[in-house]
Amino acid sequence: MNLHIPFDNSYARLPPRLFTPQEPTPVSQPRIIVANDALARTLGIDPAALHMPEAAQVFAGNLIPEGATPIAQVYAGHQFGNWNPQLGDGRAILLGEVIDTTGQRRDIQLKGSGPTPYSRAGDGRAWLGPVLREYLVSEAMHAIGIPTTRALAATLTGDTVYRETRLPGAVLTRIAASHIRVGTFQFFAARNDVPALQALTEHVIQRHYPNATDPAGLLTAMMERQASLIAQWMGLGFVHGVMNTDNCAVSGETIDYGPCAFMDIYHPNTVFSAIDQYGRYAYGNQPQIAIWNIAQFATALIPLMPDRDAAIDSFSAIVNRFPDLYAAAWLKVFGAKLGLSTPTEDDRPLIEDLLALMTRDGSDFTNTFRALGTPSAYDHFADRAAFDAWEELWHNRNPDAERMAYSNPAVIPRTHLIEAAISAGVAGDFAPFHAMLAAITQPYTATDPLYARPPRDEERVTRTFCGT
Repeated sequence: MNLHIPFDNSYARLPPRLFTPQEPTPVSQPRIIVANDALARTLGIDPAALHMPEAAQVFAGNLIPEGATPIAQVYAGHQFGNWNPQLGDGRAILLGEVIDTTGQRRDIQLKGSGPTPYSRAGDGRAWLGPVLREYLVSEAMHAIGIPTTRALAATLTGDTVYRETRLPGAVLTRIAASHIRVGTFQFFAARNDVPALQALTEHVIQRHYPNATDPAGLLTAMMERQASLIAQWMGLGFVHGVMNTDNCAVSGETIDYGPCAFMDIYHPNTVFSAIDQYGRYAYGNQPQIAIWNIAQFATALIPLMPDRDAAIDSFSAIVNRFPDLYAAAWLKVFGAKLGLSTPTEDDRPLIEDLLALMTRDGSDFTNTFRALGTPSAYDHFADRAAFDAWEELWHNRNPDAERMAYSNPAVIPRTHLIEAAISAGVAGDFAPFHAMLAAITQPYTATDPLYARPPRDEERVTRTFCGT
C-alpha cells in the first residue's frame, strides 16, 4: 500500500523570495511512534497507509512523496520585544498542502527535519521531548475545542541529537491552517518589498479571510480571531510562554508549543518559560501581548496603503477595538465556565471575585472550576466562609450544570505528567505517552484520577524550556 497525499501547494506558487526550496535531511532508522488516524481521514489520507514502512520514510524526511514541494518559509519577528530582521524555518520544512474533507486548506510540515538556510548555525533537528510535548498538547487543545495546529505523526529518527547531552532525535508531522505568521508580514514590510507583501496579503485573504476586501478588513478579521483565541487560552489556564510575533499565526490558531504549560495553582502572574525572566509572557499578560502583536501586524500592512498617515489613523482605530473584543470574548468564556447561558457585564464581578478567591487560596485552576456545584468544591478553598458567600451569589444566577460540564475539562495535559511521559519515552517506553494521549483527548469525560490529580510538591514543574 502506497502513502498517497493529495497535495495542492498554493504557497509554493507565490513569489520565490517568500521561501527557499529545501529537502529534508535523511535520517538513519526512522520509526513511527504514533500516527493520528482520525486526522489522516480528515486530510484525505488512508490511515492504514500511516502504519506501513513507507510512512516512516516520508515523515522522517527520507522520502519525498509525489506532489510535495518541500520549502522552508522565511519570516522575521519581535522576540521578547526585540527585533530580529530574519528568522525563518530553521528546523522545519513544509512538504505542501492538502484540501481536507471539509474543504479547508491544510499545511503538512515536518518539524525537526534538518538544517535550512534559516537555521542560524543550528542543527535543524528536534529531540524526542519537544515532539512528544507538542503532540500531546496540540491534540489536547483540539479535543478541548481551541483553534490549534495538529499532530499527524511523531517519528523517531534513529539518530542522536545533542542538547547538553545525547538525546534521541525525532520529527513531528505538524498540520496547520497555514504557517504564515505576523513575522512573515514583518519580513517584507521591513524591506519595503511591497509586491511580495501584496502577494502575501492576497494569499492570506483568499485562504483565511475571504470576506475581507482590503488590508483593513484583513487586520480586523485577524484581530477578532486573536481576541477569541486568547480568551480561550485564559479559560484553560494555558500559558503559551513565547508569544513572539514569529509565533503568532495570522490564521488564529495556536502555534509553536515550546515552553508552554497549563497552570496547576491559579495565579495571574504565573510564568513557566525559563527564558522569560521578566514575566513578559505571564498568564495575565497574554491579552496585552496579543494587542502588541496585532499592532505589529498593522504596522506591517501600512506599506500597502496609498496614504500612510491616513492608514496609521485608520489602523490605530481598528487595533484600539481589541480590548473591547477581548473583554466580550473573556466574559463569554468564563461565563460558560460558570454555567451562565447569557453572561452580562453584571456577571464580570462574580467571575473576578471567584478568581480572586482562587488566587488567595492557591486553588487548582482546572479542578476548582470542574468542582463548582458539587460538595468537593469546598476542598479548593481555605476560606470556606468567603466561598459560601460567593456561591450564594452564583446560585442566584441559576447556573446550567450541563453547560459547565462541557466548558470545564476534567483533564488537561499536566506538565509533570508530560515530563514523566517524555522521560519514559527517552528510555524506550511509550506506554505512558499513549495512556496520557488517550486521556487528554477525551477531556470532558476522562475518568482516570491520575490525569486529574494536581502534582504533589515534589512533582511540580515550575520551569519549562523551548527544546531547541
